[in-house]
Amino acid sequence: MPSAAGREPRWTWTFGLFRSELVMTFRRWRTVALLGVLAAVPLLVGIAVRIETGGGPGGAGAGPAFIAQVTNNGLFLVFTGLAATLPFFLPMAVGVVAGDAVAGESGAGTLRYLLVAPAGRTRLLLVKYAAVLTFCLVATLVVVVSALTVGALLFPLGDLTTISGTRISFGEGLVRTALIAVAVALSLVGIAALGLFVSTLTHSGIAAMATTVGLLITVQILDQIPQLHAIQPYLFSHHWLSFADLMREPVYWDDLVRNAGLQAVYAAVFGSAAWARFTAKDVTA
Repeated sequence: MPSAAGREPRWTWTFGLFRSELVMTFRRWRTVALLGVLAAVPLLVGIAVRIETGGGPGGAGAGPAFIAQVTNNGLFLVFTGLAATLPFFLPMAVGVVAGDAVAGESGAGTLRYLLVAPAGRTRLLLVKYAAVLTFCLVATLVVVVSALTVGALLFPLGDLTTISGTRISFGEGLVRTALIAVAVALSLVGIAALGLFVSTLTHSGIAAMATTVGLLITVQILDQIPQLHAIQPYLFSHHWLSFADLMREPVYWDDLVRNAGLQAVYAAVFGSAAWARFTAKDVTA
C-alpha cells in the first residue's frame, strides 16, 4: 500500500507534465501557423479544382487518380490533400516541433528546472516524444477535417469509386478515410524520433529545426535518384504514399505493413540514440 501511494503522485505528475507539454506546444504561434498552412492546402486545392472544372462532375478527367475524382466526390479531396502535404508539409511541421522539443527548452534556460522535478530524464524525454506524436496525429487530422469540410462545400458527397474501379458506400469511405489518417500519422513516427534525437544534440532550437528539415529534404532527394534504388526501401519516406493502397479493393497491405515496420525501426534507433544522448547530456541552461 505505501509503495502504491508513493507511485501515484509520480504518475499524476507525469500526466500533468504531458498536459503542460501539449498546452505549450499548441499555444506557440509557430505551431498555430504550421497547422494553418496545413489546413490551407486542401482549401487551395479544392478551389483550384473547382475553378478549373467549373464544379461539374467528371470535369477533372486528367491528372492524378485522386484529383481526377474530386469533382465526382468531395471525399477524394481528403486523399488529395494528404497526398499533397505528406511528401513535405506534414513532415516539415513535425520536424520543426520535434527539433524544438529539447533544444528549445535548453536554449530558453528552462530544461534544468524540468529535470529537478521527480520525473527524471527518461520520463521527460518520453513525455516530449509523446507530445510530438500527438502533434503528428493532430496535424494529420487538421488536413483531413479541412479537406472534408471543403470537399463537402464545393463538391457532391456519396458512394465512391476505389482505385481498383469498384464502388463502396459513403460510410465505408469514411471508415477508410479514418484508416488513411492513422496510416499517415504513423508515417511520421520516424521523422519525429529523428527530430527529437537532433534536438538533444544542440542548445539551439532553430539549429535543431533547420537540421531536421534539412535531413528530411536530403532523404526525399535520395529517394528520387534511380541509381540509389538499393537503399531507397530503407529510407523512412519511401513508403509514405502507401496509404493510397487503402483505397484499393481488396486493400493491398504489403507496403502498409512495410511502412509501419520501417517507422518502428527508425523510432527505436533514433529514440534510443536520443535517450543515450539526453541521459548523458550536461545540462547547463
